[in-house]
Amino acid sequence: MEVNNSSERRTKQKRDPAWNYCEMYKNGEKVELKCVFCGKIFKGGGIHRVKEHLAGAKGDGGSPCMRVDPDVRRAMQENLSGVVGKRKKKQRFVDAEDELLIQNDITIEDEGFRNNYDLNTVDDLLRLTETLETNSNKHLNIEGASNEFNGEQSEGGMTRRRRRNLQENSANMEPVAIGSLKRDPAWKHCQMFNNGGKVLLKCVYCGKIFNGGGIYRLKEHLAGRTGNGSVCSEVQSDVRLLMQESLNVSGSVGKKKKKQKHFIEMPNHNAGNGAVQTLANGRDLNNEIDLLPETDALEENSDVFLNQEHEGNGSGGRIEKGQMGKASVLINPHKSHTLTADGNKAVGSKVVDNQVQMAIGRFLLYAGISFDATNSVYFRRMIEAIASQGSQVVTPSCNDLRSWILKNSVKEVKSDFGRFTGCWARSGCSILVDDWVTQNGRTLVKVLVACPEGNLFLKSLDISEIRNPVDALYELLAKVIEEVGVRNVLQVVTRGEEPYFVCGKRLIDAYPSIFWTPCAGHCLSLMLKDFTKLDLISAILEQAKSITRFIYNHNVILNMMRRHTFGVDLVDIGVSKSATDFMTLNRLVSLKQNLQNMVSSEEWAESPYSREPEGLAVLDCFSSESFWSTCALISRLADPFLRLLRIVSSEKRPGMGYVYAGIYRAKETIKKELVNQKDYHDYWNIIHRRWEKLQHHPLFAAGFYLNPKFFYSTGGDMHHIRSHVYDCVEKLVPDPNTQDKIVKETISYQNGDGDFGRKMAIRARDTLLPAEWWSTYGGACPNLARFAIRILGQTCSLIGSKPSHIPLEQMHETKNCLEHQRLNDLVLVQYNWWLKERAQKIKEQEPVDPLLHANSRVAEDWLIKEEAYSDDQNISDWSTISPPMGNIMLLGSRADDFEALGVGFDDLEVLNGVSEEATDDKPAEFF
Repeated sequence: MEVNNSSERRTKQKRDPAWNYCEMYKNGEKVELKCVFCGKIFKGGGIHRVKEHLAGAKGDGGSPCMRVDPDVRRAMQENLSGVVGKRKKKQRFVDAEDELLIQNDITIEDEGFRNNYDLNTVDDLLRLTETLETNSNKHLNIEGASNEFNGEQSEGGMTRRRRRNLQENSANMEPVAIGSLKRDPAWKHCQMFNNGGKVLLKCVYCGKIFNGGGIYRLKEHLAGRTGNGSVCSEVQSDVRLLMQESLNVSGSVGKKKKKQKHFIEMPNHNAGNGAVQTLANGRDLNNEIDLLPETDALEENSDVFLNQEHEGNGSGGRIEKGQMGKASVLINPHKSHTLTADGNKAVGSKVVDNQVQMAIGRFLLYAGISFDATNSVYFRRMIEAIASQGSQVVTPSCNDLRSWILKNSVKEVKSDFGRFTGCWARSGCSILVDDWVTQNGRTLVKVLVACPEGNLFLKSLDISEIRNPVDALYELLAKVIEEVGVRNVLQVVTRGEEPYFVCGKRLIDAYPSIFWTPCAGHCLSLMLKDFTKLDLISAILEQAKSITRFIYNHNVILNMMRRHTFGVDLVDIGVSKSATDFMTLNRLVSLKQNLQNMVSSEEWAESPYSREPEGLAVLDCFSSESFWSTCALISRLADPFLRLLRIVSSEKRPGMGYVYAGIYRAKETIKKELVNQKDYHDYWNIIHRRWEKLQHHPLFAAGFYLNPKFFYSTGGDMHHIRSHVYDCVEKLVPDPNTQDKIVKETISYQNGDGDFGRKMAIRARDTLLPAEWWSTYGGACPNLARFAIRILGQTCSLIGSKPSHIPLEQMHETKNCLEHQRLNDLVLVQYNWWLKERAQKIKEQEPVDPLLHANSRVAEDWLIKEEAYSDDQNISDWSTISPPMGNIMLLGSRADDFEALGVGFDDLEVLNGVSEEATDDKPAEFF
C-alpha cells in the first residue's frame, strides 16, 4: 500500500485536551491519530476514541493505554464525565470583572495593582469597587457578561446583589472539614468554609479569604509568588519554602505536558521501508496495531528523521515551530540518536539525563544507599542546590560532614524543639516506647514523644546485655517524663508484653496522673494473626500465597500479570505480617477480572509455565468461583480491622477518639456476615481475648464519649463508658474544684444545651475533627473543652516508626566517648528529619515494588518459595522485569476510613458483648 505522508495541521478549533497527547498523520486521504505514550494508531473514531484509550474507559478506545501518566488518565476521565464543562459558568464572572478593569483603563501592572487587589477575595473586591465609584470621570459598564447580571442595577461595575452577598460573607461562613482526599500540602495551611453553597478558603496565617482560584491560588499566596493575588506576609519561612517547592514540582509537570503538544510530518522514503510501515513492525496498516510495545524510543533504523533538508535528500519533514522547542535542534541519522515516544524536544538532552542519572546511580550503588532514598525531599533539594550553582559547586569533604555540617544540623533540629514543647503544655503528649531486634541479635529501645504537632525522637537504649531490663526501662522512662514535664504527659504507650506490663505498673505507681496504654495497632495485628489460624482463612491464604510465589519467582509470568493488571501488583505491603495477608487477599479480589482474563488469554496458553503443576493450580484457583467467593467473604470480614489499623497508625489525625467505634464496627460486620451466633462468636472470642486490656482502658472510653459524632448517635445506657470518663477526670486533673466543674459541664454536653445544640454544631459533628469541634463550640464549658481536647489529641499506636537507615546499633556498639556522642547527635538528626519528612510529604511516592520487601518478615510468605531459588536465566532474569506502575486508581476509589465508621451504636450485644473466655474482673490496676 502506498502511503502519502502529507501534513495535517491541527487548527485552533481543536480544543479537546486529548489533542495534546496524540499525533496526527495523513495517509492518502485518510487521517490517522497516534497515542504519544504507547504509539497505538487509530484509523477511525476520532479524538473521542483516543480519549477513551487514554482514560482507560471501556468503549471504542480498544485496549487502555498502559504507559499514560496517571494525571493525564485522570484528566481524560474527568473530561469524559463532563466535569470540565461544569467550570465554564464560573468564567463568565471572571470575564465581567476583567471588563470592569478595561472600562476604567486599569491594568494589573498599574500602581501595584497586582499586589494590592485580588478580585476573588471579598475585602479587595469591595475596596476596588469603592475606589472606582469615587472616580466621577469614569463610567463602568458590563454588558452581557452573565445572565446572572441581567435585571440587576449596577453599582460601580458590580450588581447590588453580588455586593450585598460579599458583605454578608463573614457572617454566613460555616467551617467545613478538609477531607482526606485533599492531598496538596497547601490544605494544611488553610481553613475551608461554606458560604451559601460556595466554598471559600482562608489563609490561617494572615486571614485572607479566597472565593475563587482553588488551592493553587492559595499556594501562590503562601509561596510569595505574585500573579493571581497578594502575597502572605505572616507565613513561616519553612512553609513558604515548602509551597515554592510544590509549585516548582507542579510547574515542571505542566511544562512536560505542553511539550507533548506537537505535530511531526512523516517523510516518504524508499518503497517497502516507509516510516509508518517500520513503526508498525511490518504489520498490515489495515489492522489496528500497538506501536512500541516494549521500548520508549524509536530507533534510527525506523527512518523517522526530522529536517531531512539538512541531509540534502528527500522531501524532509520538519518540527513545527513552537511545538517541540527550538527549531535549530536536529536529529542526525548517522549518529546514535533516538526520538523519544513522548515527544521530548531534543534527543541529546535525553543522553545527558542518562549520564547524570548514571553518575548518581553509581554513587548510590557504591555507597550501599537504599534505592528508596531518592524519594526523600532532601535528595531533591540536594540535586536542585547543585544544579543552581552550575560548575562552581564545591563538594563537602568527609571532615566537613563530621564537623561543622553535623553541628549545624544538630542546631537546626534542636531549634525546632520549641514548636513541640509549646504543644505539650497546651494539648498534652504521649510517650511512645518501642523496641526491635537487630540483625546481630541486639535489642534496642527507642523513645519518642507524640503530640498533635507531630512526633519527636528523644532517646534510645540498648537492653541486650542488661540483666534486669525492667529496671533499665523504668529509669529511662522516668528520666524522659521528668524532661518532658509530668503535667504534660497523659500516657506512656508500649507493647503489651510482660516486661512493659511490669514497667507500666511501676510508672503509674510513681506518677499517679499518667496512664499506661498498650499499643492499639499491635493489638489489632494480633487479632488478625489469630484469624489466620482459623481453618477457613488458613486454607485460602495458603492457596493465595502459592499463587503469588509462583508469579513473583518467574519473570515471564510476572510481566504478564503486570500487563493485565495495568501495573498494579498483587502483593500489598502492610504495617505487619498479618495486615499484609489480608490486604493482599483484598487486592486479589479487586483484580479478579484482570487475573481471570490473564489465564484465559492466548499468551497464557502459549506459555510453557501454564502447563507446569503450579501453573495449572493457578488456573484452577482463578477459574473457581468457590475460591473467589471465599476470598471476598474473608476480605469483608477483615476490612473493618484493616481500616481501624490505618486509623490508629494515621499521620492525619490522632486515633484516640475512634478506637471504640472501630471495634464496634468490626464486631457488627462479623455478626452481619456470618449471621449464625456460633460462627461469629468464634471471631468475637478472638477479639475479646486481645481487646480485653483495652476495652476497660479509661482513655479509649473517654475518646468515644467525647467524640460528638459517636456520642450523640449512641442509644441505650452509657453508664459504663461514663464511669471510665470519671476515672480520667480523677487521674488527669489534680485540682478537685476543676474536677467538679468538668463533671457539672458534662450535663450540658449530654443534653446538648447551649452552643452544643446549635444547628451549626449539629452539622459540624460530621465535618469538623473532634478537637476542632470542642474548640469551636465548647466555649460555654471551658474546663470540659480543655479536658476533651487533651484526650482527643493523643495517639494510641506505635506502628510505623522504624526507619532502617539510622545507625542506632552502631552508636550503642561504639566504646569511644567522643565518637559515641557524635553518633548520638547523628541519630538525633536523622531520626527527627525522617519523622518530619514523613509528616510533610508534598506528594505520593512512586509505587513500591513488593520484591523490595522479599526478605522482610511482613512479605516473605507471599514472595519466597520454600525450595532454593533457581539459577535458570530464563526463569529468574530480573533485568527483563517491567517495573510496577501502581495505577491503583483502576481499582476504584476507597471510602475515607474515618467517614466509613458511620454513626449509630444501638446493638447492645455488639457494644457490651463479653467473651466466653473473658473474666468479669475489670483490670483497673493495668492503668
